[in-house]
Amino acid sequence: MKVLIVSAHTDDAETAAGGTIVRLLEETHDVHHLVFSICEDAVPEGTSRNAFYSECLKAAKVLGLQTTILKFPVRRFPEYRQQILQELVEVNKRFKPDVVFAPSASDIHQDHATVSAEVIRAFRRSASIYGYDLPSSEGPRAPRLSMFYELHERHIRKKVAAIRCYKSVGRIFGEEYVRALAIERGARIGVRYAEAFEIILETRRIK
Repeated sequence: MKVLIVSAHTDDAETAAGGTIVRLLEETHDVHHLVFSICEDAVPEGTSRNAFYSECLKAAKVLGLQTTILKFPVRRFPEYRQQILQELVEVNKRFKPDVVFAPSASDIHQDHATVSAEVIRAFRRSASIYGYDLPSSEGPRAPRLSMFYELHERHIRKKVAAIRCYKSVGRIFGEEYVRALAIERGARIGVRYAEAFEIILETRRIK
């Protein structure tokens, strides 16, 4: 199965769906990651403007993930809505994913919201679309998480290792948070660990 992971920013997918990515790759699905911004204007003072770009490539190497990184300006995605849509349309033509993971449709961050809306426009007729939640960006309406993906210890360890590649980001969620959230999600379906997603559109579910 072909799976596309779409991120507004470099660290989104690893934080929200890193364990799922690890399991999908382990099960030999064809997985590609598309990142829209390296957040050059949001790096900590004294840090290289390309820091997030380099760290994203390191995280991708840890996961074994094919990643394409674009350079749209952070916090200005609404101004580039049409260009973002066109990038997604072109990816759909080339890659033809069966499943797309993107920010939740209820995410209120302007970049996440733009990516979510344009993913729906680009893939609504051709793929299942699942929204991942980033707790730091949730709005007044939390996403309805109804698709749970079971994970195991090896998936969590690799997710943590990928997140640790983002050394320049002090706010990145640590191992304790990653494990606690995976345990909470797993408890909802009676397993040790899981990640959870909002079903935006579903034509075919990953087994």
